[in-house]
Formats: sequence, C-alpha cells, structure tokens
Amino acid sequence: MAVQDISYVELFTRDKISAVDYFVTAMGFTRVADSVEVDRSSVLLRQGDVQLVVTSGRGIWKFLDDHGDGIADIAMTCDDVAQAGAAADAAGVGPVETVRGNTVVPGFGGVTHTLHPPVSAPAAVAPPCRTWVAGPDVPPQGEEHIKLLDHVAVCVEGGRLGDYADYYRDAFGFSRYSAEYVALGGQAMDSIVVRSASERVTFTLVAPDPGKDGGQLDAFLERNGGPGVQHLAFLVPDIIEAVRDCRDGGVEFLTAPDSYYDLLAERYDGGRFTIADLKAAQVLADHDEWGQLLQLFSRSPYERNTLFFELIQRLGSRGFGSANIRALYEAVQRDRLSAG
Repeated sequence: MAVQDISYVELFTRDKISAVDYFVTAMGFTRVADSVEVDRSSVLLRQGDVQLVVTSGRGIWKFLDDHGDGIADIAMTCDDVAQAGAAADAAGVGPVETVRGNTVVPGFGGVTHTLHPPVSAPAAVAPPCRTWVAGPDVPPQGEEHIKLLDHVAVCVEGGRLGDYADYYRDAFGFSRYSAEYVALGGQAMDSIVVRSASERVTFTLVAPDPGKDGGQLDAFLERNGGPGVQHLAFLVPDIIEAVRDCRDGGVEFLTAPDSYYDLLAERYDGGRFTIADLKAAQVLADHDEWGQLLQLFSRSPYERNTLFFELIQRLGSRGFGSANIRALYEAVQRDRLSAG
C-alpha cells in the first residue's frame, strides 16, 4: 500500500482561463493537453516533475460552493492500489469510491486521493481514464524554474493533527518526519510533517491550537469551509531568478518588513546569497543542522484568499522554515512598537 509519488494535483476553479493563464504566463508551466467531459473540462499543465490539472464545469460546483477555488485531488501512485483502498476504508474516514475506473479515497475536507499503480515517470503520464487531446507544440513562455513539488501544506482543524497523521500512516504507509509547536504571542499552531517511505511525497499538516488565537489558520479554515490545501511548495534551483521571473509574469508575493532582514543578519551564516540579495528579492532565509532553506510565499490569486504558492530552494536543508515564522512575527511586532 506504500505511496511512491504524486502523479498530479487537480485544481477546481470557476475561471479555468484565468487559472491556466496564471500558471503558464506567471509561473512558467506548459499547456500539454485538454480533456472535455460531460460535466467538466480540464487542462493538463507540466513543469519539471510537476503535473497540474485545472478543471472547471458544472460537475464541480458543490466543491466550489463549499471551498472556493482550490486543490480538490492529490493523485498518488502506490504499490498496491487495492490494499491502499482497503486500508483507507478500514480507517473509516469516508467512502472509498470508483471514479472513471480509478480508486478514489478520502483525504481531508473536500480533498481526495486518486490512486494509480506505480509508473517510472508519473509526472510524464497524463491522468488515466480521461480522453486527452494534445495541445499545440508551444514552447514555454518563460524560463522553467520549478523542478518538483517539494511539499503540500495542509491546514486541518485544531486538535485533529494526530488523527490525520495516523490516517496517512495506516492507509498509505507514511511516517512522521517531524512535529513542532510554535507559539507567537497570543497565537499558536501545531504542525506534523508526514512523508512517504519513498521520501517523494511530503505533507506538512498544520492546525491552530484550539486553546489560543489561531490567527491565519483559523481564518483559512473559515474561508475554505474546513480543512484543505493551504499551499503548494515548488522546489527551484535558484530562488532569486525564479522570484524575479514570476514577479515579472504577474505573481504577487508577500513582503517582509525591513526589520526582518535586520533580525536575519544576526542569525544568517552566509551562503550563496547576501542579505542585500535576499532583501532585494524579499526572499526569506532559514537554516537547520543540514543547511540553508530559502523561501517566499505568494499572495492567493483566488477570490476566497485561500490557496497560495511557495517557491523554495534547499541548500542541504531538510526543514520547513519554522524559524522564519518566528522571525517574521518578531519583525512585525518590532515595527508595531517602533510606530508607537
């Protein structure tokens, strides 16, 4: 039942044209093929080892009404589809279904997992059981920076992290990679990172502390109508160049106050980029016992302000930027105090 890879991620959207344009023009994806079904139509996009399906149509309106534009399916390959389906069913989190001949199991909130047998290059194989028509051979509009899907960040209800981590262990053979509790003044969040045995599928599960102000996580759960994918983190080899090109293409990134970089200078141990480089690009930096992590988060391009994206570069680091959460909070607090 062990999961091997993510074969594709499917986004449900009200405006397929705009969503596809964002990924192609702003983020460098290539439009590969189209599929038209009775109640929906989809576009297949690729970049590096990442495969995205963008879908709209009347057949997905319930999801959109409940959650807004967002990730509806994270399709995974596993070594034994039948066994994984049976394990998911035994976990009792919801019905296991057959859709278009595929086994589809519950994930979290409205998100499902379509299961496929393993293949040698999952990101090069179009989702099965749909009729795909290849698009014109159009080269990418900009330089391709994204190499793979580093991790999927999932926001769930407070007090339920252990339940979800156990589910992914029992149904898919995931193990707990790390766990952390971050307190930020009156706010707090829990996180558990779960990872497949292949180490090619990583979910960062985050949840507000039910006993404290959950801040942005509570806001996400309200806007999203419950648990869901908070962001997709795309691994890039040069984050400064990737941010520059994505920003030129129209991606809006979150910005850090100047005081963040003042604090960063106190703990940054040097590396490929200088503090001035990072500040100019508004890139965040963290480090752990293995190396450095560089990251930047986009603003959500969707009406409900839920799903957003992360660009991440790893220079040996295996972490997920928890020190950045604290540093950003401290920087914002410093700015507020300075302003009186």
